[in-house]
Amino acid sequence: MTHLWVRAESRANEDRVGITPDGVARLLGDGFRVTVEDSARRIIPIEEYRKAGAEIAPEGAWPDAPDEAIVFGLKELPEDGSPLRHRHIMFGHAFKGQPDGQILLARFARGEGQLFDLEYLVDEHGRRLAAFGYWAGYAGAAVSLKCWVAQQRGGICQAVHAYPDKEGMTTDLRAQLDASGRPRPRAIVIGAKGRVGSGAADLMTEMGVPVTRWDIEETAHGGPFPEILTHDIFINAILAQPGAPVFVPADAVAPGRSLTVIGDVACDPTSDFSPIKVYDCSTSWLEPALRVATQPPLDVMAIDNLPSMLPRESSLDYAAQLLPVLRQLPQIDQGPWARANAIFEEKVKELQT
Repeated sequence: MTHLWVRAESRANEDRVGITPDGVARLLGDGFRVTVEDSARRIIPIEEYRKAGAEIAPEGAWPDAPDEAIVFGLKELPEDGSPLRHRHIMFGHAFKGQPDGQILLARFARGEGQLFDLEYLVDEHGRRLAAFGYWAGYAGAAVSLKCWVAQQRGGICQAVHAYPDKEGMTTDLRAQLDASGRPRPRAIVIGAKGRVGSGAADLMTEMGVPVTRWDIEETAHGGPFPEILTHDIFINAILAQPGAPVFVPADAVAPGRSLTVIGDVACDPTSDFSPIKVYDCSTSWLEPALRVATQPPLDVMAIDNLPSMLPRESSLDYAAQLLPVLRQLPQIDQGPWARANAIFEEKVKELQT
């Protein structure tokens, strides 16, 4: 019997979940055993999982889960250095040379566990099978506009928070834009045909912001891209990976640009392949904007859990995409699970050589 253990998220401002009570009921009907940890913060109440038939465990109990349990979460595990003996499903951010990722891989190596990274669950053609991208782009564009509004007031964006739904977010944001007394800024979204880019462009359009939509056709020449600097806001929706062009070089902080806000929704600043070279660290909910130039200001927004600002929409959307893949867990040595494990094994081997 496949035992899926849904852990509570330990990261601050993380209310999302990767499976709904209806999804739990489907897995139980397939013959799974499902345990869900209690959580006071999860957007879906624990009682709904109990009614669906899940076993309920205390928050943070996963280290004591049975050896055969597959521990499923979304974001980081507590950074306590302990060896990891279970099979884990989560976003590990460990396969692109990230320093924290190397520490995580070492924990798996010591405990002889396995990481099935959600980012690397792909079909036979390499396409992601489930992603939070749309809502990451949507929320990232919203925070980028908040950064622009703060600049119009002579300041820098202050702490942001989650919203009960997207209507609450858009109502609040529209009021802030109107109160600025300024014409709407001009934005450019690169990666506009993808999930992240389409979410960002949709939010901008809803706010009445003119959007230039670029994708592979406009960036295939490899740069430079001076057009980016003629817009007020740039949203990056392209993942850092080998061969990615540089969209914003280090010297883009110089005067003579219209660009004052960069929303790096892809957010991989420590990667050598990052297409934005004016910053090297993520931002946070408490401090959403990093000012990298002052004349004129240039702020970078690089929050790495943006979909959490809309936890209900993003959870329901992602869980619906992922459920068919979770139902394949009894064949964990085949298909997308085998492909994800192969990448993990390769990266652990590289770490040990």
